[in-house]
Amino acid sequence: MKVDMKRNLVTSILMTIATTILLGILYPLVVTGVSQALFPEKSNGSLIQRDGTVIGSRLIGQPFTGPGYFHSRPSAAGDAGYDATASGGSNLGPTNQKLIARVEGDVARMQAENPSLLIPVDLVTASGSGLDPEITPAAAYFQVPRVARERQRTEEDIRKLVAAHVAGRQWDIFGEPRVNFRFASSSAPPASISVRTCTWCSFPRPKAKTSRLNIPPSSILPTSPS
Repeated sequence: MKVDMKRNLVTSILMTIATTILLGILYPLVVTGVSQALFPEKSNGSLIQRDGTVIGSRLIGQPFTGPGYFHSRPSAAGDAGYDATASGGSNLGPTNQKLIARVEGDVARMQAENPSLLIPVDLVTASGSGLDPEITPAAAYFQVPRVARERQRTEEDIRKLVAAHVAGRQWDIFGEPRVNFRFASSSAPPASISVRTCTWCSFPRPKAKTSRLNIPPSSILPTSPS
């Protein structure tokens, strides 16, 4: 009996050492090495740099509020929103008065900015993570007049900028077209605009649907939230 217990104890210790070395050291080193060799930019966090300084990540949004920048979706992640350490939604139901008041306030602000345009729904609704760095093309084009005015550029220049940063569906099948507002904002200096070939410039405008939040349906342009 004692011999068997000793043998089992030794086997357990050796197994622990072997799996620690294999899965805790060798496997992470191999995965890290392969990712650094094949796609270093993505494996390092898809960081955005300007003049050699890291200013953010393409994977995590931030609350741009300046009138010269493309604004993000509302966020419930943290007190100020877009807190990467507090990812999550508000968990407020569609009849919650706090949520209704917040959406109505955002709708009123958007209507004041562009009274003649329908409001893309993702500009007044938060994502599930609260960290979404992307908005729909409709939401980006909605902000073109304000950005153009503040940057002292023509609306056509800013529209070309948006079109150059529209990412289509993955493999033309999955997901919806989207715009990374962080990259678009950081690529719009007052003096110059970088324009690439437009591969997906137009977007459909579906009919408005009744909102469960008692927001006038004419104020909302339903799109597929990202």
